[in-house]
Amino acid sequence: MDNGVLAYRALLEKRKENAPFWEKNVLTVEEAAEYTGIGRTKIRQIIMKCDCPFAVTNGVQVCVIRDKFIDYLDKQFRI
Repeated sequence: MDNGVLAYRALLEKRKENAPFWEKNVLTVEEAAEYTGIGRTKIRQIIMKCDCPFAVTNGVQVCVIRDKFIDYLDKQFRI
């Protein structure tokens, strides 16, 4: 590939890594815990339930779709 293309790809990857987690669409369990204030263990318990609408796997790592997770929490834990 062209060196310019490789440099641009590296720039995009670096920018994606440095984005704050509240702007990301897909979060790790740790980021979701920081975002919501719910513990990592509790989030993992919710994910392990059948028909989890907001969890996706990225190989071994489980990721949370932020918008669907917030909608799920609003429906389940409304005070």
